[in-house]
Amino acid sequence: MMTSLTDLTLADMKAGLAARQFSAVELTQAHLDAMAANRHLNAYIVETPELALAQAKAVDEGARGGPLAGIPLGIKDLFATDGVQTTAGSNILKGFVPRYESGVTANLLRDGAVFLGKLNMDEFAMGSSNETSAYGRVISPWKAKGSDAELVPGGSSGGSAAAVSARLCAGATGTDTGGSIRQPAAFVGIAGIKPTYGRASRWGTIAFASSLDQAGPMARTVTDCALMLTSMCGFDPKDSTSLDIAVPDWVAGLTGAMKGKRVGIPAEYRLDGMDPEIAALWDQGIAWLKAEGAEIVSVSLPHTKYALPTYYIVAPAEASSNLARYDGVRYGNRVTPKGGNVHDMYAATRAAGFGKEVKRRIMIGTYVLSAGFYDAYYTQAQKVRALIARDFEQAFEKCDVLLTPTAPSPAFAFGAKADPLAMYLNDVFTVPASLAGLPAMSVPAGLSASGLPLGLQIIGRPLDEMGVLDAGLAIERAAGFSARP
Repeated sequence: MMTSLTDLTLADMKAGLAARQFSAVELTQAHLDAMAANRHLNAYIVETPELALAQAKAVDEGARGGPLAGIPLGIKDLFATDGVQTTAGSNILKGFVPRYESGVTANLLRDGAVFLGKLNMDEFAMGSSNETSAYGRVISPWKAKGSDAELVPGGSSGGSAAAVSARLCAGATGTDTGGSIRQPAAFVGIAGIKPTYGRASRWGTIAFASSLDQAGPMARTVTDCALMLTSMCGFDPKDSTSLDIAVPDWVAGLTGAMKGKRVGIPAEYRLDGMDPEIAALWDQGIAWLKAEGAEIVSVSLPHTKYALPTYYIVAPAEASSNLARYDGVRYGNRVTPKGGNVHDMYAATRAAGFGKEVKRRIMIGTYVLSAGFYDAYYTQAQKVRALIARDFEQAFEKCDVLLTPTAPSPAFAFGAKADPLAMYLNDVFTVPASLAGLPAMSVPAGLSASGLPLGLQIIGRPLDEMGVLDAGLAIERAAGFSARP
């Protein structure tokens, strides 16, 4: 029995705990054993077995309850967790132990979840492959057919993706700035949803780009994502961008019914030179939704082609401003050069504390915000961002949800995209929805010829997570994806 507990979906774990088929402590221990056996994946930066077992014991004794009571989760190392090191995958925050709990993790604890530890990630969420973490790269549990090459789990929520896929937690928190939940979910064959911007609190989540960052769940099924999302979202007065609206019970509303729904297919997502496997999967997804009674409509998002350059101006600009606070004065690491003054200390701390990719983005951000270039770059990018959002508005007059691929390729080997621009192109399908603040989800839909997972993306209207989850469930049922690493 014990060996198979980690194979259950989150919803099945919840049902098993309710029926007392196993205890929360047994369930937690099974995941802790799986974590210990799979440390080579480097999915966790910090493991918290004592804390997890104490939380599980409290559930068994009836002292803790709620919709997620006893469910073992992994927490991306971007969420501040009271009493547990939180580093955002960076050396500059090594040893930083917050004395407070982020809005999202506080909600999960309120609902009885068990925290197994902090998951590895690209430094400050900047990356698409989990190669930029100061704590070493995360390795995907998947291998291509006939190859032993280690593959990337995607990023920045690579630890979350690898841990869920390898059964080292029932679900995990992720954050999505330009695709950091959806792309890794697609790479490892799991589901992940980014809700509408403002649905989940950003308070206590270490910021990368404040107008884009949004927390969301990563789990093995659409239903599991809906369960976690219902817990994670909600108004938080401590976050000025948080939306003061009720959180629906997305699980209760899940039907997967597509009859009478209009599914938009954006013409601009059919890229020149597109991977034929990705194009075929997309066509398959269209055929599945059509078979479920959906109407397929062609839509246009003309400004999509400017989404990546816009994102790589807006996001680094916000990052350079957000990361200015890491100076070695109040928290985190400090480097003091002998005989140096306070400016020397700032410079030395930041030089030693930040990795190459983070420095690159701070420099890009500082450049586009500088006096001579602000209007030429940043102001222009904000105008294009508004046009991208308007394109979506106009598309949604014709349809209820959009269907696109999640990523332009399956997972690739480490070092395969050494050129930063090649890496940035990974986000080509996910960034537009982020710029417009829309809910979007990746669902595993098939395997490549080399046996690696491929995902389809559903994008919905603002606040229509229900529509996104339903379309996701319809794809999940049609695809019947059961492959595992």
